Amino acid sequence: MTELPLQAVLFDMDGTLVDTERLWWEAVELVAGRALTEADEAEVLGRPVEHTADWLAAATGASATELADALHREFADRVRTGIVPRPGALDLLDALARDNVPTALVTASPRAVADTVLEALGASRFAVSVTADDTARTKPAPDPYLAACRALGVDPAACVAVEDTRTGVSSAEAAGCTVLAVPSLAPIEPAPGRTVLASLEGVTTERLRALLPGALPSPELRVMSWNLWFGGTKVHDHLAKQLKVIAGTGVDVVGLQETHGTAAQELADALGWYHHRAGENLGIISRHPITARFGDPAVGFYGAAGVRIRAGEREVDIWTAHLDHTPYGPYEAAFDGLPAAELIAHEEVRLAQMRDALRRIEETAVPGVPVVLVGDFNSPSHLDRPDVEWPVTKAAEDAGLRDSYREAHPDPADRPGHTWSPIHALHEDGSGRPEPQDRIDFVLHRGLRVLDSETYVSGHPRPWPDVEHNAWPSDHAAVITTFSLRE
Repeated sequence: MTELPLQAVLFDMDGTLVDTERLWWEAVELVAGRALTEADEAEVLGRPVEHTADWLAAATGASATELADALHREFADRVRTGIVPRPGALDLLDALARDNVPTALVTASPRAVADTVLEALGASRFAVSVTADDTARTKPAPDPYLAACRALGVDPAACVAVEDTRTGVSSAEAAGCTVLAVPSLAPIEPAPGRTVLASLEGVTTERLRALLPGALPSPELRVMSWNLWFGGTKVHDHLAKQLKVIAGTGVDVVGLQETHGTAAQELADALGWYHHRAGENLGIISRHPITARFGDPAVGFYGAAGVRIRAGEREVDIWTAHLDHTPYGPYEAAFDGLPAAELIAHEEVRLAQMRDALRRIEETAVPGVPVVLVGDFNSPSHLDRPDVEWPVTKAAEDAGLRDSYREAHPDPADRPGHTWSPIHALHEDGSGRPEPQDRIDFVLHRGLRVLDSETYVSGHPRPWPDVEHNAWPSDHAAVITTFSLRE
């Protein structure tokens, strides 16, 4: 298969570039005079105003023309009150501009609404814009995307379309485009020629190029650290939810803690990935082949385990670690008021575990092979709290491992990056005391370049103990770092 160059990127507007999908949903609910449900999504999301008006007219007997006017009015009023770009959208547009990749706006909204959004985003960001007023048929027909490609003079097969609804995905795929889906309100499943991510954060031009048919392997590596919290068993249907997170974030390797014995193999088997299980608590899963396994295979609940993976032409060592949870420094600082010297002294167990992990990493290290160490360290970082030089992360830094999240976000006041805990706002003892929020999960590295790093939680988790139906099956936030594999 011949590799295609990336000729253009075609963006849907509502719900993809700007957070207007919910505004449209609210406008339809107001005009319909009732709350919408999941059953209504196919008639509302990604549809032109006229389609939804005809659908409402058939159900209510009202005039389709009057309903369309009301929908136009209500939606436009909401749009004018403030347009919020979706996470990562403007950064991706800026990156494409720097790399001289043309972009188009392709929307099922009318020209009047599109122009309002273009004014807010900057019309100069787009070489072409196609609206519902510009083609005889709009989404899910392929016409809008074909029109954009004709205007740009590009081959649809060499373009990536970025969409957030099933309707838009159908339109882009019918036109022959490769699709990157970033679902807003309703889920979208991955499929051949279609990649699904949770957001545009961290997406680069290189990553879009890698989506095209015949593209070479991506020169990036996305690594996640994730404490599964008793394997996820505290949450209903946890395996399906874990798989959805992994597919939606587009990660390549996941260092796991609290696997509950079998989670690494279960996840890898479901994904068709490679895996390494170490003891009852640690595991690593990878879409790239695992060529070696490191560490004590019978490691206990706490400790470290590693693998070597081959990603394209490069090898990378990936280690996962889980350090002892007690005594917990943030509790001792917040609840007991211990001074820095005592807090540091109480880190001796975790510090010994970290030093053991660092020793094992050095024993297996090969010159020229980068190292990534992820894990739940159960300790804050010395980079976050200048009043205490927390020794666990300092030991890793002294061994040459850099904190990828702090490389991407140097100011802890601006981006604290808390991973403990998305479900604990109050302490579990019933006292009503606020739970100390802290960054205790990490992706450290040596020998790679950080492109981006983020903490990640899906949905809006309910607080403990009402967690059974949470979409997020953990009590920790995950950490995801995107590395460049270019030497």
